[in-house]
Order: sequence, then C-alpha cells, then structure tokens
Amino acid sequence: MPVRSGAQYITGLRDGRDVWYRGEPVEDMTEHPAFIPCLQVMAQLYDLQHHPDHHQIMTYPSPQTTEPVGQSFRMPRGVEDLVLRRSMLDRWASATGGMLAQSPDYANIGLMALASGRNILATGDPRFGVHALRYYEQCREQDVCVVHVPAVSAPQPSQAGASYAPAFRVIASRSEGLRVSGMCRPVPMVAVADELLVCGGAALKSGQGQHALAFALPVATQGISLVCRERDGRDNAYNHPLASRFDTPDCVLLFEDVLVPWERVFLSGDIELHNRLMSATGFAAQVGHQVLTRQVAKTMLLLGVAEQLSQAIRIRDFLHVQAKLGELITTLEAMRSCLRRAEVDAMVGPGGVWVPHLQAIRAGQRLFAGWHPRMVEILQLLGAGGYMMTPSQADIQGPMSESIAKYYQGAEVAADERIQLFCLAWDMVGDQFGMRQQLYETDVPMDLVTAMANDYQDYDLQAAVSQVQRFLDKTS
Repeated sequence: MPVRSGAQYITGLRDGRDVWYRGEPVEDMTEHPAFIPCLQVMAQLYDLQHHPDHHQIMTYPSPQTTEPVGQSFRMPRGVEDLVLRRSMLDRWASATGGMLAQSPDYANIGLMALASGRNILATGDPRFGVHALRYYEQCREQDVCVVHVPAVSAPQPSQAGASYAPAFRVIASRSEGLRVSGMCRPVPMVAVADELLVCGGAALKSGQGQHALAFALPVATQGISLVCRERDGRDNAYNHPLASRFDTPDCVLLFEDVLVPWERVFLSGDIELHNRLMSATGFAAQVGHQVLTRQVAKTMLLLGVAEQLSQAIRIRDFLHVQAKLGELITTLEAMRSCLRRAEVDAMVGPGGVWVPHLQAIRAGQRLFAGWHPRMVEILQLLGAGGYMMTPSQADIQGPMSESIAKYYQGAEVAADERIQLFCLAWDMVGDQFGMRQQLYETDVPMDLVTAMANDYQDYDLQAAVSQVQRFLDKTS
C-alpha cells in the first residue's frame, strides 16, 4: 500500500477507540467538532505526499514493493539522505508553521531508529529486535500514523511498586503477552493517531524493572482510554488563524489491564537497556532532527510576523526595533547552524544507518527552548497596546465596518490586513493557544535546567580540559 491520502487517514480513525471529552464519550471523533480542525490539518499533510510539487521529496520507493512510502521512514545511508529527509520534514513543518509538536514524521523516524538498532533490542531478548523490524516495515508499508509516548514520564518514587496505581508498569507476564496498567503523561496528537509507540522516558533505578518496557499498540485497544484536554474552542479562522487549526487535543492515556501481545513487545524488564535505549539506537538524535527542523520553521514564522508587524505600524526604522528583529534573526541562524552541523557531522550508527550529531541537535533544541519566551516577548513589545482591542470578523462585517476600515488602517496596510495580522500575532503571544505552545516548547518533554544538566553529564570535556592543562604546563 503506497502513502495514504487524507481521506484514507480519516477513515482509518473510525475504529471504536475509547475517547473522552468534557466528561463524555466521543462516539465518532471524525465528526466531533473538537477534533475536526486537527483532523483537517493532518489530512492536508497526508495529501501533501501526493501533490505533484512535493511527491518526490515526500516519498521514496519502498524497499519491498517499490511503491512510494513516506520519506521519514527512510534509513539514511549518508549525509545526503539526512539532507533529503530534512527537505521532507521542512515541507510538513512549514505547512503547519511548526505548531504541531508530533506530526507523523516524528514517530516514523523513531520507528526507523528502533529497527536499525534491532541488534541492541535483541540483547534483551532475541525476539525483540525482530519484532521492532517487522513493526517498522508494517508501518512504513501501510503509512500508519503513530505517536510516541514515553513509558516513564518522570522519575518513579522508590515505593512505586506493583501497588503504586498511577505508575505505568507491567502487572503480569503471560504466555500471550504482557499485561500493563497505569497512566501515561499528557501527549499531543494521540487521539488522532492510529497507533501508540511506548518507549523510553526518565531513567530507572534498580528494582524498578516493572516500568522498563517498549511496545506498540493500536489506540483502539481494549483497556486503553484517552481523556482529552478541552480545546480553546475558538474556531473562527479569521479571529484565530492558528488556534482554530492547530490547537491539538492533548490526552492523558489510561491503561487498565491492557494486553500487549509478545509480537508487539520490543523491551521488557531490562533497566539498563531502558536507560540507554534512546541514545544507543540513535532514537534521540534521529527524532531530534525532526524536532529541530520544526523549531526552525516556527522561528521563521515568528520572525516573519515580527517583520510584518513592524511594517504595518511603521516602527521598523527605530533602532531598538531593528535590534529586536536582529535577535530573532540571530536565533534563527544559530538554530540553522546547529541543524546543518548535525547533518555534516553525522556518524554511522546501528545497522549502518547514519545518525545526526546528537550534541548539535541538543544545542539547537536548548537554544530554542531558552529563546522561545524571548521571541514571544519581542512580539508582545512590538504589538504592544495594539493587541488590547483588535476587532473581530463580526465587527468588520457589521454596521461599524466603515469606521473600522478608517481608523484601524495601518501606516502601509489596509485595516483588514492589519487586523488579520494582529489576530495571528495574538494567537502566538497572548491567547490560550499561545500560552499552551510556550509551555510545551519550554517545559515539555523536559525542563531546560534538567536538559542542560543532562547535556553536561553526557558531554566529553576532555579536549577542553586538556587545552587548559597545556596552558598551565607552559607557565609552570
């Protein structure tokens, strides 16, 4: 089966999954107003794979059937493959302005990493590597929409044993598979995915083997329930051009005695392997390539909005405004440099697959997380009081339309264009949607302090220390 269309993707979601919204079950999420906007965006992404202007970048011939499959499933065999993949990633990221945290390419790349690292998974059990490869091939050939869910969302308390109800864990091992129960932290896009890839997460300690697992299951598996965050509900595309499309249905996943068949298990009970899974298989660096590409696209959008605002209200010639725009440019170019270095200095990893340079990926991600609040602040400062009362579409089309057209025009733009621009910027910097975006970018999946501390612990400092020692030796 070649790459799916948007219509095929939506049809596949009518599978009886257990989804809850505002305390009520959702009978058919494809017809529920809370999910339709996100589904439409996702369908457009899948349709982009078929567009004649993008098809060659978005797909490649299947190694099994030669039919076109998603480019994000490709196992990179050189730097040129990573660059080609980035071109594909950028098409989807640019189409969404970087606003979708887990578009399907994220987990596609993660599955590829697990499949290429199948020999590492096989150290836990020879079957697990085979399972990972088969599952990856199935998802690639059927263009399955998968979302990654961390198996361990936070360090588990020492008392988190079998009786610690909230902790996601294995409760029994049977001949037919594992039985799992517990709660997984809120994850974006789960409700609109076909399947879950559960793996990785916070490190575990000795005696916590019941939390060490990796597997995949359909969202519509008996015993899995999704409790969804309430959407902003601002669906007017004129008044809220971003929130109306990209306010994704974050969900808490609840597992109640769920059966995971053995053929869907990739890791079980191996604490040491769980703790190194993401780095050893190249998973972290590979999906980081997607994340950083998305963040670059989002930074580009922020810069574009800032420039347009400055033109609309004629403040671009002020030196302090130019300095703020320069900050955004510096941020964008620094992140681009990290992304390019990650590709140029990629290394051969498990299975002969090329893995982006992890430190470069992490550096770009940390820069974005640290600078994102400042980028939002710059937009707030540029728009200032102009955000406080932006007319709605109803105002523009109502009896006051002539007055609004007269008094709300910008220095170089008509009132309608200026109002639309401020609506777009407000979605980013002042509304519920923008605040959710900032929370996700700065604290999910890991807060910046912890992330940078981890970078320090993992970094090879020998070259830096040796350089200091050489200077000390010369002065002694």
